[in-house]
Amino acid sequence: MSDVPEKVATERTAAGHGHGIPFAEAVRVWARVAALSFGGPAGQIAVMHRILVEEKRWIGENRFLHALNYCMLLPGPEAQQLAVYIGWLLHRTKGGLVAGTLFILPGFLSILALSYVYVIYGNAPVVEGLFFGLKAAVLAIVLHAVQRIGKRALKNNVMLAIAATSFVAIFFFGAPFPLIILAAGIIGYLGGRAGLVAFKVGGGHGAGSGQILSDADSALGEGVPTHARPDIGWSVRVSAVFLALWLVPIVVLVAALGWDNVFSRIALFFSQMAVVTFGGAYAVLAYVAQQAVETYGWLEPGEMLDGLGMAETTPGPLIMVVQFVGFLGAYREAGGLNPLMAATLGAVLTTWVTFVPCFLWIFLGAPFIERLRGNAALSGALSAITAAVVGVILNLAIWFALHVLFRTVVETSVFGLVLDVPILASADWAAIGMTAAAMLALFRFAMPIGWVLAGAAAGGLLLRLVQ
Repeated sequence: MSDVPEKVATERTAAGHGHGIPFAEAVRVWARVAALSFGGPAGQIAVMHRILVEEKRWIGENRFLHALNYCMLLPGPEAQQLAVYIGWLLHRTKGGLVAGTLFILPGFLSILALSYVYVIYGNAPVVEGLFFGLKAAVLAIVLHAVQRIGKRALKNNVMLAIAATSFVAIFFFGAPFPLIILAAGIIGYLGGRAGLVAFKVGGGHGAGSGQILSDADSALGEGVPTHARPDIGWSVRVSAVFLALWLVPIVVLVAALGWDNVFSRIALFFSQMAVVTFGGAYAVLAYVAQQAVETYGWLEPGEMLDGLGMAETTPGPLIMVVQFVGFLGAYREAGGLNPLMAATLGAVLTTWVTFVPCFLWIFLGAPFIERLRGNAALSGALSAITAAVVGVILNLAIWFALHVLFRTVVETSVFGLVLDVPILASADWAAIGMTAAAMLALFRFAMPIGWVLAGAAAGGLLLRLVQ
């Protein structure tokens, strides 16, 4: 009898799939995770931890956090990539595909439906009022994100200096977001490699609370499944498949439609975003907003806030707001297509080039994850990038505030720098009051984001109906 556990453990390790979790049950659980994935990455990661670690006991605490730390080093939405990683760990490639796709599907469908409503009924008082209120709430949420992330990331003067430099670079000099992230990553990598204390980083969003489940007591166990071991052949094959899925549509679009077609520009721009979206949705949104509004003219500043309001109130990653950007861009440059058909294709294309790379990063890199454990240089890069993100998000908050709280904003040259300056007489006191109320709810009373958004939407609706 004593050799039975050893035999079972050997079989589990050899098969890499002996945890006894039916794939059909996993699909149902991933659908449940997707339906509950509100509240940004912190809330989404907490939901996964509660269901997968505490409730189902499929994966242990240490393995969950190790996977999370790896996903935080990658470009893209870490919560969705964590779902792909755990799905792959449990049921190989099909598990990762199902987990990652289900994670974004509810948000995609919800934002697509809201986008239709927006362009068809956007001028109706009811819809206009709802989005007016959401703008104020979203501004408060972004300011809250600055405070929350800053408190976690800016632990010393070096991190404060990186955040301040990041803000000055993007706000006053218009430095590209990818360049800021690259510079911060290099500084952090070198500082971590040199062993400087300032570049040591702790955990990310936090997984949740409750009794800690050891890896050995989880269904997956503490061994490394066969498919989770590094394999150069597998890496080459998976890279070829997902690079083709990602890049071939872009090449076809450019070849068929030319560089200046809206679909070609959407594919190229958001593919670039997929490579540099370190630091979460709020960080990259500043760059996306500025490019979409000022360079491509796809939407107005206030419309970017409307899209973020949609992403905040629907399940799925906040980066799904880019779907709304692609929708409006294609809607307004439909060419010979029906505008709604063009908009739908734009939304699908944006989502495709944004999330296909996420699967590539996980399937390619996850087998090599053990080599990253405790790597001081990579941890230093993460800490510096997170600090830089604070400055970038502060820039986003100011940019949003100018366009929410004032009706007129003009470009003005100040000491040789071109800045957006509000006309003080154009202050929107209703928006200022609603933003202040939303900030009070978040900062003073720590109300859930869902309630703040619902209250602001109701307030905006009431205000529009009585005017």
